[in-house]
Amino acid sequence: MSDTRVVITGYGLCSPIGNSMDAVMDSLQTLRHGIEHMPHWDKVGQLATRLAAPVHGVEKSDFPRKKIRTMGRVAILSAFASDRAVEMAGLSEDYLRSGKVGLAYGSTHGSTSELENFSRIVFGTESLAGLEATSYLTFMSHTCAANLAMYYGIQGRVITTCSACVSSSQAIGYAYEAVKSGKQETMVAGGAEELHFTHAGVFDIMFATSTKFNDHPELSPRPFDARRDGLVVGEGAATVVLESYERAMARGATIYGEILGFGTNCDGQHITRPSAEGMGGAMQLALDDARLGKEAIDYVNCHGTATELGDIAESTATLKVLGDKTPVSSTKSYTAHTLGACGGIETIFCLGMLRDNFVPPTRNLDEIDARCAPLNYVRGECREARLDRIMNNNFAFGGINTSLILGRV
Repeated sequence: MSDTRVVITGYGLCSPIGNSMDAVMDSLQTLRHGIEHMPHWDKVGQLATRLAAPVHGVEKSDFPRKKIRTMGRVAILSAFASDRAVEMAGLSEDYLRSGKVGLAYGSTHGSTSELENFSRIVFGTESLAGLEATSYLTFMSHTCAANLAMYYGIQGRVITTCSACVSSSQAIGYAYEAVKSGKQETMVAGGAEELHFTHAGVFDIMFATSTKFNDHPELSPRPFDARRDGLVVGEGAATVVLESYERAMARGATIYGEILGFGTNCDGQHITRPSAEGMGGAMQLALDDARLGKEAIDYVNCHGTATELGDIAESTATLKVLGDKTPVSSTKSYTAHTLGACGGIETIFCLGMLRDNFVPPTRNLDEIDARCAPLNYVRGECREARLDRIMNNNFAFGGINTSLILGRV
Protein backbone atom coordinates (compact mmCIF):
# COMPACT_ATOMS: atom_id res chain seq x y z
CA MET A 1 0.00 0.00 0.00
CA SER A 2 1.34 3.43 -0.94
CA ASP A 3 2.26 5.75 1.91
CA THR A 4 1.56 8.85 -0.19
CA ARG A 5 -0.64 11.25 1.75
CA VAL A 6 -3.41 12.93 -0.24
CA VAL A 7 -4.53 16.40 0.83
CA ILE A 8 -7.14 18.95 -0.20
CA THR A 9 -5.71 22.27 -1.38
CA GLY A 10 -8.83 23.82 -2.88
CA TYR A 11 -12.60 23.56 -2.67
CA GLY A 12 -15.71 25.22 -4.00
CA LEU A 13 -19.43 24.63 -3.79
CA CYS A 14 -22.92 25.90 -4.39
CA SER A 15 -25.68 24.55 -2.20
CA PRO A 16 -29.19 25.28 -0.92
CA ILE A 17 -27.67 26.81 2.24
CA GLY A 18 -24.93 28.91 0.68
CA ASN A 19 -22.29 29.13 -2.02
CA SER A 20 -19.18 29.60 0.13
CA MET A 21 -17.61 27.91 3.13
CA ASP A 22 -18.42 30.77 5.46
CA ALA A 23 -22.04 30.88 4.30
CA VAL A 24 -22.66 27.16 4.76
CA MET A 25 -20.89 27.05 8.11
CA ASP A 26 -23.07 29.92 9.31
CA SER A 27 -26.15 28.02 8.10
CA LEU A 28 -25.17 24.84 9.93
CA GLN A 29 -24.33 26.73 13.12
CA THR A 30 -27.59 28.69 13.11
CA LEU A 31 -29.76 25.77 11.88
CA ARG A 32 -30.72 27.67 8.73
CA HIS A 33 -32.13 25.34 6.06
CA GLY A 34 -32.73 25.61 2.33
CA ILE A 35 -36.04 23.75 2.02
CA GLU A 36 -38.74 25.57 0.03
CA HIS A 37 -42.33 25.09 -1.10
CA MET A 38 -42.44 24.73 -4.91
CA PRO A 39 -45.76 26.22 -6.06
CA HIS A 40 -45.05 25.72 -9.79
CA TRP A 41 -45.03 21.97 -9.21
CA ASP A 42 -48.82 22.22 -8.81
CA LYS A 43 -49.11 21.76 -12.58
CA VAL A 44 -47.51 18.30 -12.42
CA GLY A 45 -50.22 15.66 -12.20
CA GLN A 46 -49.95 12.99 -9.51
CA LEU A 47 -46.89 14.60 -7.91
CA ALA A 48 -47.57 14.53 -4.18
CA THR A 49 -44.56 16.38 -2.79
CA ARG A 50 -44.14 20.15 -3.07
CA LEU A 51 -40.82 20.48 -1.27
CA ALA A 52 -37.34 20.99 -2.71
CA ALA A 53 -34.08 22.80 -2.02
CA PRO A 54 -32.85 24.95 -4.92
CA VAL A 55 -29.55 26.81 -5.29
CA HIS A 56 -29.73 30.58 -5.59
CA GLY A 57 -27.16 32.94 -7.04
CA VAL A 58 -25.72 30.79 -9.85
CA GLU A 59 -26.78 31.78 -13.36
CA LYS A 60 -25.63 30.93 -16.87
CA SER A 61 -25.12 34.62 -17.57
CA ASP A 62 -22.26 34.65 -15.06
CA PHE A 63 -20.02 32.68 -17.45
CA PRO A 64 -18.37 33.44 -20.83
CA ARG A 65 -20.86 32.38 -23.48
CA LYS A 66 -18.29 30.67 -25.70
CA LYS A 67 -17.09 28.43 -22.88
CA ILE A 68 -20.51 27.13 -21.82
CA ARG A 69 -22.37 26.54 -25.10
CA THR A 70 -22.55 22.80 -24.37
CA MET A 71 -23.46 23.21 -20.70
CA GLY A 72 -26.89 22.75 -19.14
CA ARG A 73 -27.59 23.83 -15.57
CA VAL A 74 -25.93 20.79 -13.99
CA ALA A 75 -22.65 21.58 -15.74
CA ILE A 76 -22.99 25.28 -14.94
CA LEU A 77 -23.25 24.40 -11.26
CA SER A 78 -20.18 22.18 -11.57
CA ALA A 79 -18.21 24.99 -13.26
CA PHE A 80 -19.20 27.43 -10.50
CA ALA A 81 -17.87 25.09 -7.82
CA SER A 82 -14.79 24.09 -9.81
CA ASP A 83 -13.74 27.65 -10.62
CA ARG A 84 -13.56 28.39 -6.93
CA ALA A 85 -11.68 25.20 -6.10
CA VAL A 86 -9.12 25.66 -8.88
CA GLU A 87 -8.57 29.31 -7.96
CA MET A 88 -8.18 28.49 -4.27
CA ALA A 89 -5.63 25.78 -5.07
CA GLY A 90 -3.67 28.15 -7.30
CA LEU A 91 -3.70 25.91 -10.38
CA SER A 92 -2.56 27.87 -13.43
CA GLU A 93 -4.01 27.43 -16.92
CA ASP A 94 -0.72 25.95 -18.12
CA TYR A 95 -0.62 23.45 -15.28
CA LEU A 96 -4.24 22.41 -15.83
CA ARG A 97 -3.33 21.62 -19.46
CA SER A 98 -0.04 19.89 -18.63
CA GLY A 99 -1.40 16.35 -18.41
CA LYS A 100 -0.37 16.22 -14.76
CA VAL A 101 -3.92 17.11 -13.72
CA GLY A 102 -6.81 14.66 -13.98
CA LEU A 103 -10.53 14.99 -13.39
CA ALA A 104 -13.07 12.80 -11.61
CA TYR A 105 -16.62 14.10 -11.70
CA GLY A 106 -20.15 12.74 -11.53
CA SER A 107 -23.87 13.36 -11.49
CA THR A 108 -26.91 11.14 -11.45
CA HIS A 109 -27.39 11.99 -15.12
CA GLY A 110 -27.04 15.03 -17.35
CA SER A 111 -29.17 18.16 -17.46
CA THR A 112 -32.78 17.04 -17.07
CA SER A 113 -34.15 20.43 -18.11
CA GLU A 114 -32.19 20.20 -21.37
CA LEU A 115 -33.40 16.62 -21.90
CA GLU A 116 -36.95 17.88 -21.39
CA ASN A 117 -36.45 20.59 -24.05
CA PHE A 118 -34.96 18.04 -26.46
CA SER A 119 -37.81 15.58 -25.89
CA ARG A 120 -40.53 18.20 -26.31
CA ILE A 121 -39.13 19.13 -29.72
CA VAL A 122 -38.49 15.60 -30.99
CA PHE A 123 -41.52 13.79 -29.63
CA GLY A 124 -43.87 16.75 -29.83
CA THR A 125 -43.26 17.26 -33.55
CA GLU A 126 -41.81 13.86 -34.54
CA SER A 127 -39.06 15.84 -36.18
CA LEU A 128 -35.47 16.86 -35.54
CA ALA A 129 -36.18 20.34 -36.85
CA GLY A 130 -35.36 22.97 -34.26
CA LEU A 131 -32.69 20.97 -32.46
CA GLU A 132 -29.31 22.57 -31.92
CA ALA A 133 -26.15 20.65 -32.72
CA THR A 134 -25.10 20.91 -29.07
CA SER A 135 -28.38 19.64 -27.59
CA TYR A 136 -27.22 16.13 -26.71
CA LEU A 137 -23.99 17.38 -25.15
CA THR A 138 -25.95 19.17 -22.43
CA PHE A 139 -27.76 16.09 -21.14
CA MET A 140 -25.43 13.19 -21.86
CA SER A 141 -24.63 11.24 -18.71
CA HIS A 142 -21.04 12.52 -18.44
CA THR A 143 -21.81 16.12 -19.37
CA CYS A 144 -20.19 17.54 -16.21
CA ALA A 145 -16.92 15.65 -16.63
CA ALA A 146 -16.69 16.23 -20.38
CA ASN A 147 -17.54 19.91 -20.17
CA LEU A 148 -15.17 20.57 -17.27
CA ALA A 149 -12.35 18.82 -19.12
CA MET A 150 -12.88 21.14 -22.12
CA TYR A 151 -13.46 24.17 -19.90
CA TYR A 152 -10.04 23.80 -18.27
CA GLY A 153 -8.20 21.99 -21.08
CA ILE A 154 -7.49 19.02 -18.83
CA GLN A 155 -5.43 16.37 -20.63
CA GLY A 156 -4.89 13.87 -17.83
CA ARG A 157 -7.19 10.98 -17.02
CA VAL A 158 -10.91 11.70 -16.78
CA ILE A 159 -13.03 9.47 -14.55
CA THR A 160 -16.79 9.83 -14.98
CA THR A 161 -18.95 8.61 -12.12
CA CYS A 162 -22.64 8.30 -12.92
CA SER A 163 -23.71 6.42 -9.81
CA ALA A 164 -26.72 8.26 -8.42
CA CYS A 165 -26.26 9.40 -4.82
CA VAL A 166 -22.60 8.34 -4.58
CA SER A 167 -21.55 10.03 -7.83
CA SER A 168 -19.45 12.72 -6.16
CA SER A 169 -18.19 10.65 -3.24
CA GLN A 170 -16.99 7.97 -5.65
CA ALA A 171 -15.35 10.67 -7.78
CA ILE A 172 -13.47 12.00 -4.76
CA GLY A 173 -12.51 8.48 -3.72
CA TYR A 174 -11.23 7.53 -7.17
CA ALA A 175 -9.36 10.83 -7.42
CA TYR A 176 -7.75 10.09 -4.05
CA GLU A 177 -6.67 6.68 -5.34
CA ALA A 178 -5.25 8.20 -8.55
CA VAL A 179 -3.06 10.60 -6.57
CA LYS A 180 -2.13 8.05 -3.90
CA SER A 181 -0.99 5.56 -6.54
CA GLY A 182 0.99 8.18 -8.46
CA LYS A 183 -1.15 7.91 -11.60
CA GLN A 184 -1.87 11.66 -11.47
CA GLU A 185 -0.06 14.47 -9.73
CA THR A 186 -3.25 16.43 -9.08
CA MET A 187 -6.96 15.65 -9.39
CA VAL A 188 -10.00 17.90 -9.61
CA ALA A 189 -12.96 15.96 -8.22
CA GLY A 190 -16.59 16.27 -7.24
CA GLY A 191 -20.14 16.15 -8.48
CA ALA A 192 -23.25 18.13 -9.30
CA GLU A 193 -27.02 17.86 -9.65
CA GLU A 194 -29.67 20.23 -10.95
CA LEU A 195 -33.21 20.41 -9.61
CA HIS A 196 -36.11 19.14 -11.72
CA PHE A 197 -39.58 17.94 -10.75
CA THR A 198 -38.88 14.51 -12.25
CA HIS A 199 -36.17 13.94 -9.65
CA ALA A 200 -38.81 14.31 -6.96
CA GLY A 201 -41.21 12.28 -9.08
CA VAL A 202 -38.89 9.26 -9.22
CA PHE A 203 -38.99 9.01 -5.43
CA ASP A 204 -42.62 10.13 -5.26
CA ILE A 205 -43.92 7.09 -7.13
CA MET A 206 -41.99 4.92 -4.67
CA PHE A 207 -43.77 6.71 -1.79
CA ALA A 208 -40.35 7.91 -0.60
CA THR A 209 -40.84 11.70 -0.67
CA SER A 210 -42.00 13.98 2.10
CA THR A 211 -45.64 15.02 1.58
CA LYS A 212 -47.08 15.76 5.02
CA PHE A 213 -45.15 19.01 5.41
CA ASN A 214 -45.80 20.64 2.03
CA ASP A 215 -47.10 23.76 3.76
CA HIS A 216 -44.37 23.72 6.40
CA PRO A 217 -41.04 23.23 4.62
CA GLU A 218 -39.15 24.04 7.81
CA LEU A 219 -40.40 20.77 9.33
CA SER A 220 -38.93 18.46 6.69
CA PRO A 221 -36.89 16.38 6.05
CA ARG A 222 -36.58 14.56 9.37
CA PRO A 223 -33.76 12.00 9.28
CA PHE A 224 -34.02 9.29 11.96
CA ASP A 225 -37.14 10.93 13.42
CA ALA A 226 -40.28 8.96 14.28
CA ARG A 227 -42.42 11.47 12.32
CA ARG A 228 -40.34 11.47 9.15
CA ASP A 229 -42.29 10.84 5.98
CA GLY A 230 -39.63 10.76 3.28
CA LEU A 231 -36.88 12.69 1.57
CA VAL A 232 -36.74 16.09 -0.09
CA VAL A 233 -34.67 16.61 -3.25
CA GLY A 234 -32.22 19.45 -3.80
CA GLU A 235 -29.49 20.64 -6.13
CA GLY A 236 -25.91 21.86 -5.95
CA ALA A 237 -22.31 21.09 -6.80
CA ALA A 238 -19.01 20.63 -5.01
CA THR A 239 -15.41 20.33 -6.16
CA VAL A 240 -12.16 19.62 -4.35
CA VAL A 241 -8.56 19.70 -5.56
CA LEU A 242 -6.42 16.77 -4.40
CA GLU A 243 -2.64 16.42 -4.49
CA SER A 244 0.09 14.75 -2.48
CA TYR A 245 1.09 16.24 0.85
CA GLU A 246 4.69 16.46 -0.39
CA ARG A 247 3.77 18.45 -3.49
CA ALA A 248 1.47 20.77 -1.53
CA MET A 249 4.18 21.50 1.02
CA ALA A 250 6.85 21.97 -1.63
CA ARG A 251 4.85 24.61 -3.47
CA GLY A 252 3.66 26.33 -0.30
CA ALA A 253 -0.01 25.55 -0.81
CA THR A 254 -2.54 25.93 1.99
CA ILE A 255 -3.86 22.52 3.07
CA TYR A 256 -7.49 22.37 4.18
CA GLY A 257 -7.72 18.69 5.05
CA GLU A 258 -6.55 15.19 4.21
CA ILE A 259 -8.29 12.18 2.70
CA LEU A 260 -7.31 9.43 5.13
CA GLY A 261 -9.34 6.55 3.72
CA PHE A 262 -11.92 5.50 1.15
CA GLY A 263 -14.15 2.47 0.90
CA THR A 264 -16.69 1.52 -1.74
CA ASN A 265 -18.59 -1.70 -2.42
CA CYS A 266 -21.92 -3.03 -3.65
CA ASP A 267 -24.68 -4.87 -1.78
CA GLY A 268 -25.30 -7.12 -4.77
CA GLN A 269 -28.78 -7.88 -3.40
CA HIS A 270 -31.54 -5.40 -4.29
CA ILE A 271 -31.51 -2.38 -6.55
CA THR A 272 -33.40 -0.07 -4.16
CA ARG A 273 -33.51 -1.77 -0.74
CA PRO A 274 -30.38 -0.86 1.27
CA SER A 275 -28.31 -3.46 3.08
CA ALA A 276 -26.87 -2.75 6.51
CA GLU A 277 -24.16 -5.32 5.80
CA GLY A 278 -23.13 -3.54 2.60
CA MET A 279 -23.16 -0.12 4.23
CA GLY A 280 -21.10 -1.37 7.13
CA GLY A 281 -18.71 -3.08 4.75
CA ALA A 282 -17.91 0.22 3.04
CA MET A 283 -17.28 1.90 6.39
CA GLN A 284 -14.91 -0.90 7.42
CA LEU A 285 -13.08 -0.70 4.08
CA ALA A 286 -12.51 3.02 4.70
CA LEU A 287 -11.21 2.36 8.20
CA ASP A 288 -8.90 -0.35 6.89
CA ASP A 289 -7.64 1.91 4.10
CA ALA A 290 -6.92 4.64 6.66
CA ARG A 291 -5.35 2.10 9.05
CA LEU A 292 -7.60 3.36 11.81
CA GLY A 293 -9.69 1.76 14.50
CA LYS A 294 -13.28 2.79 15.15
CA GLU A 295 -12.27 4.85 18.19
CA ALA A 296 -10.33 7.23 15.92
CA ILE A 297 -13.51 8.62 14.32
CA ASP A 298 -14.71 11.78 16.07
CA TYR A 299 -17.93 12.30 14.10
CA VAL A 300 -19.99 10.67 11.35
CA ASN A 301 -21.81 12.72 8.73
CA CYS A 302 -24.53 10.22 7.87
CA HIS A 303 -26.22 9.77 4.51
CA GLY A 304 -29.45 10.28 6.50
CA THR A 305 -32.07 10.84 3.80
CA ALA A 306 -35.15 10.50 6.05
CA THR A 307 -36.45 7.38 4.33
CA GLU A 308 -37.61 4.57 6.57
CA LEU A 309 -35.55 1.73 5.08
CA GLY A 310 -32.46 3.90 4.62
CA ASP A 311 -32.37 5.38 8.11
CA ILE A 312 -32.88 2.05 9.84
CA ALA A 313 -30.28 0.21 7.76
CA GLU A 314 -27.71 2.98 8.03
CA SER A 315 -28.06 3.35 11.79
CA THR A 316 -27.77 -0.42 12.19
CA ALA A 317 -24.60 -0.49 10.09
CA THR A 318 -23.09 2.47 11.94
CA LEU A 319 -23.69 0.86 15.33
CA LYS A 320 -22.09 -2.41 14.23
CA VAL A 321 -18.95 -0.77 12.83
CA LEU A 322 -18.43 2.22 15.13
CA GLY A 323 -20.46 1.52 18.26
CA ASP A 324 -22.75 3.94 20.07
CA LYS A 325 -20.28 6.57 21.30
CA THR A 326 -19.39 8.46 18.08
CA PRO A 327 -21.57 11.55 17.46
CA VAL A 328 -23.68 11.30 14.29
CA SER A 329 -25.94 13.67 12.37
CA SER A 330 -27.33 14.27 8.88
CA THR A 331 -26.69 17.56 7.09
CA LYS A 332 -29.36 16.62 4.53
CA SER A 333 -31.79 17.96 7.10
CA TYR A 334 -30.48 21.39 5.98
CA THR A 335 -29.84 20.89 2.26
CA ALA A 336 -32.27 18.10 1.39
CA HIS A 337 -30.91 15.27 -0.75
CA THR A 338 -28.77 16.77 -3.51
CA LEU A 339 -28.40 13.33 -5.12
CA GLY A 340 -25.22 13.14 -7.22
CA ALA A 341 -23.79 16.22 -5.51
CA CYS A 342 -24.35 15.20 -1.90
CA GLY A 343 -21.08 13.39 -1.22
CA GLY A 344 -19.04 16.33 -2.48
CA ILE A 345 -21.11 18.97 -0.70
CA GLU A 346 -20.95 17.02 2.54
CA THR A 347 -17.19 16.54 2.16
CA ILE A 348 -16.80 20.31 2.14
CA PHE A 349 -19.15 20.58 5.11
CA CYS A 350 -16.82 18.18 6.94
CA LEU A 351 -13.81 20.35 6.10
CA GLY A 352 -15.62 23.30 7.64
CA MET A 353 -16.42 21.32 10.78
CA LEU A 354 -12.74 20.38 11.10
CA ARG A 355 -11.89 24.06 10.73
CA ASP A 356 -14.47 25.40 13.16
CA ASN A 357 -14.61 22.51 15.68
CA PHE A 358 -18.32 21.88 15.92
CA VAL A 359 -20.88 19.22 15.11
CA PRO A 360 -24.24 20.34 13.69
CA PRO A 361 -27.41 18.67 14.93
CA THR A 362 -29.86 16.86 12.70
CA ARG A 363 -32.71 19.31 12.18
CA ASN A 364 -36.20 18.11 13.10
CA LEU A 365 -34.93 15.13 15.07
CA ASP A 366 -37.46 15.51 17.86
CA GLU A 367 -38.14 11.86 18.65
CA ILE A 368 -35.71 9.17 17.52
CA ASP A 369 -37.43 6.32 15.72
CA ALA A 370 -37.29 3.32 18.04
CA ARG A 371 -36.46 1.11 15.05
CA CYS A 372 -33.23 3.04 14.44
CA ALA A 373 -30.13 1.81 16.23
CA PRO A 374 -29.21 3.55 19.51
CA LEU A 375 -26.50 5.92 18.32
CA ASN A 376 -25.10 9.15 19.75
CA TYR A 377 -27.45 11.36 17.70
CA VAL A 378 -26.65 15.06 17.79
CA ARG A 379 -29.86 17.06 18.01
CA GLY A 380 -31.25 20.31 19.29
CA GLU A 381 -28.19 22.51 18.96
CA CYS A 382 -24.59 22.44 17.78
CA ARG A 383 -21.94 20.76 19.87
CA GLU A 384 -18.50 22.22 20.29
CA ALA A 385 -15.97 19.48 19.66
CA ARG A 386 -12.32 19.03 18.81
CA LEU A 387 -12.57 17.11 15.54
CA ASP A 388 -9.54 15.42 14.00
CA ARG A 389 -11.15 12.71 11.87
CA ILE A 390 -14.62 12.60 10.29
CA MET A 391 -16.34 9.79 8.40
CA ASN A 392 -18.65 10.87 5.58
CA ASN A 393 -21.01 8.13 4.32
CA ASN A 394 -23.17 7.98 1.19
CA PHE A 395 -25.28 5.23 -0.37
CA ALA A 396 -27.06 4.88 -3.72
CA PHE A 397 -29.57 2.91 -5.75
CA GLY A 398 -27.95 -0.22 -7.09
CA GLY A 399 -26.62 -0.97 -3.62
CA ILE A 400 -23.51 1.14 -4.18
CA ASN A 401 -21.94 2.33 -0.94
CA THR A 402 -19.15 4.79 -0.16
CA SER A 403 -17.32 5.94 2.93
CA LEU A 404 -14.70 8.70 3.07
CA ILE A 405 -12.57 9.51 6.08
CA LEU A 406 -11.30 13.09 6.30
CA GLY A 407 -8.78 14.49 8.72
CA ARG A 408 -7.08 17.69 9.78
CA VAL A 409 -3.40 18.02 8.92
